[in-house]
Amino acid sequence: MTTLNLDDFSDLIERPDGGVRRDAEDRRERLAVPPGALGRLDDLAEWLAAAQGQVPVKPIERPRVVLFAADHGIAAQGVSARAAGSAHELVRSVLEGTSPVSILAGRLGAGVRVVDAGLDCDPGLLPEDVTRHRVRRGSGRIDVEDALTAQEAEAALRLGIRIADEEADSGTDLVVLGDLSVGGTTVAAVLVAALCGTDASVVTGRGGVPIDDLAWMRKCAAVRDSLRRARPVLGDQMALLAAVGGADVAAITGFLLQCAVRRTPVILDGVVSAACGLVAQRAAFRAPDWWLAGQTSGEPGQAKALDRMALNPVLDHGVTVGEGTGALLALPLVQAAAALAAELPERAAVEQPTD
Repeated sequence: MTTLNLDDFSDLIERPDGGVRRDAEDRRERLAVPPGALGRLDDLAEWLAAAQGQVPVKPIERPRVVLFAADHGIAAQGVSARAAGSAHELVRSVLEGTSPVSILAGRLGAGVRVVDAGLDCDPGLLPEDVTRHRVRRGSGRIDVEDALTAQEAEAALRLGIRIADEEADSGTDLVVLGDLSVGGTTVAAVLVAALCGTDASVVTGRGGVPIDDLAWMRKCAAVRDSLRRARPVLGDQMALLAAVGGADVAAITGFLLQCAVRRTPVILDGVVSAACGLVAQRAAFRAPDWWLAGQTSGEPGQAKALDRMALNPVLDHGVTVGEGTGALLALPLVQAAAALAAELPERAAVEQPTD
């Protein structure tokens, strides 16, 4: 296997078409509805037009929720409200259609795909099409050991790239990205703190299912100790993902980079996808132009990461459940923005001629 060099993505990724965006802005000025009257919807439509490379923008016809699943060894330190090694229960809920994200996806016409990158369970507990991608079972306890070997980190990155290619090739025109993990917000906090140069307490939140004060202190200590292991490898994104990431985190990073290569727009969910975005931004500074921050999750690490990437969340509804749910709630707004930009008549078509 040829060694993967993330720096190569910098040459492969271009920004969305600026000329098309200007054309979209010009067309907006000519619409019957006054400029500014649609608020953020105008900006969403122009972002999407630039990503699609055409004006007027096309409707979103094949949205897809993609969820990467894994267990993180750091969860054994009592940093999560969920039991260590229980992420497969989250996956089962999604597959059975009883989770918030699967219920909403069904209503919004979005397909859902779950990718087992590193669950800590018997593969027989889940369908083969979910578990066949697994890189390893669980990940190392990042405060005292590497999450992955170098080979596993590369395999996980390649997994994300492959999934992005499969989605692009199948006609997916917008991805809603999320994770199904236990311990994932702790790993994300480490990555954000390392890449933004902050202390553990600044980026450590209470997780999707809020933890109590004692668990939060344990989480801060875990982030602090993991940061000591992260800082020496900050200059090497692959080594960073191996040291303090995880199979899902590395896969999401590869997925985000390849989506940008394939010109597939992505809506990010919470702190995990935001942290992966930071790693991807280090490799290719243009990549965040292809992403939209779906919502504010309340995690301080997410806010720090989105600020670094200059991404302004679409929604702030206090949704902390994770699993891509908050990002999915932004999908109707993007769809509405595309529909209005494409179908509203221009002023010349509605104004009556004067004598």
